[in-house]
Amino acid sequence: MASEHVEAADDISALALKILVAGGFGVGKTTLVGSVSEIRPLRTEELLSEAGQLVDDTDGLDHKVTTTVAMDFGRITIRSGLALYLFGTPGQDRFWFIWDELSQGALGAVVLADTRRLEDCFPAVDYFEHRRIPFVVAVNCFPGARSYGAQDVSRALDLDQGTPVVLCDARDRDSGKEVLIRLVEYAGRMHTARLLDSVS
Repeated sequence: MASEHVEAADDISALALKILVAGGFGVGKTTLVGSVSEIRPLRTEELLSEAGQLVDDTDGLDHKVTTTVAMDFGRITIRSGLALYLFGTPGQDRFWFIWDELSQGALGAVVLADTRRLEDCFPAVDYFEHRRIPFVVAVNCFPGARSYGAQDVSRALDLDQGTPVVLCDARDRDSGKEVLIRLVEYAGRMHTARLLDSVS
């Protein structure tokens, strides 16, 4: 009985932060959420259809057979007392109405980028910049893709100064976890700076 009370108190004191994982169609959002999640991730994937081929740009995505139609959800504990709830957004324009709901209360976002289709992450970058939601750009290093440095990607996307760009492998748990840690640190600095500005 006493141990149950202690566990309940620990649950109350634990900090849970909401993180979005966004980016273009087929960039690896579902893969990233699945690779880092300590629970079985919730996925809302459907098979690509012939009708979808008329509106989805699948160039360079020959092996992609499914697409997220609502969101992905996962959870990861970064350290004792700090858990991240991950919400993977759908990549296609026709599902953008979901983004406003998902972004409510989010600490920040990871914008996944593929250097072969870098222009696909512009809408996500614009979305978070306009809503002042802190984000990092995580370049998913696909096999066979030409490699670019973080500075090159930052310039190509015309990011605000200080916006972190990190290289990652969305399939690798440790790599994905490093991206999330970098985001939490960056978002923490941004929110602290805004709080100080508001009281000065």
